[in-house]
Amino acid sequence: MSYKIAVASLDGKFVNEHFGRAKEFHIVEVSESKYEYLETRKNMPSKRYDNRHEYAISEAIELIADCRFVLVSQIGPGAEKVLDAKGIKPYVIPNFIDDALIQIISLNKGE
Repeated sequence: MSYKIAVASLDGKFVNEHFGRAKEFHIVEVSESKYEYLETRKNMPSKRYDNRHEYAISEAIELIADCRFVLVSQIGPGAEKVLDAKGIKPYVIPNFIDDALIQIISLNKGE
């Protein structure tokens, strides 16, 4: 069974974006312990304290709604709670994307 992982990254090499500030999510598909890059989805994050912040978080979550996991460098408790409610598990792993993906695949093997 295959599934998708969203990765919050500025450069496509390292997990280095806060969920709420991510300008893009790199989407990877995992199948039988192998992964393949599919696409990059552009996001429109808000400034932390503007009146659009909660709406922007909701938009980001909808953007990755088909993903099972999201890899980030940081995430706030509100966004984490909404992601969990939508069935998307966030992981805070500020590491090289390849290493983080291997870790996630290993942790979730057999699910």
